[in-house]
Amino acid sequence: MFDIGFSELMLIAVVALVVIGPERLPRVARTAGHLLGRLQRYVSTVKSDISREMQLDELRRLQSEIQESARSVENSLSSEMQAAKQALTVTAEAVSSDLQRAQADVPTAPSPAVAPVLADPDGAAVDRGKPGPSA
Repeated sequence: MFDIGFSELMLIAVVALVVIGPERLPRVARTAGHLLGRLQRYVSTVKSDISREMQLDELRRLQSEIQESARSVENSLSSEMQAAKQALTVTAEAVSSDLQRAQADVPTAPSPAVAPVLADPDGAAVDRGKPGPSA
């Protein structure tokens, strides 16, 4: 953190010994150590809180991006579904109108009865509905 060498620490210790005195120096050093430890714990707590807040902010941003993407997909699927429904409706209407037109074009007069045509053992067609020359 601070660039303090061994010689500078020795100078600080000698000045503290002269200023504070030999009786109170151990208690002051202990108190200073406790305060320094509290300071370090406080700094680490603040760092972890800041890191946690940054991660939460990043997660919130990611969540909003995912929600926006989901909305976009939902909108595109909805529009595609509407287009497909419309195409199916148009096709159904066209088929229905073609079917009605085909039914209207069919003649209503009865068609003549068709006699069944059978094959004799030789493979020639024989009309069983009309009497032939052999009958």
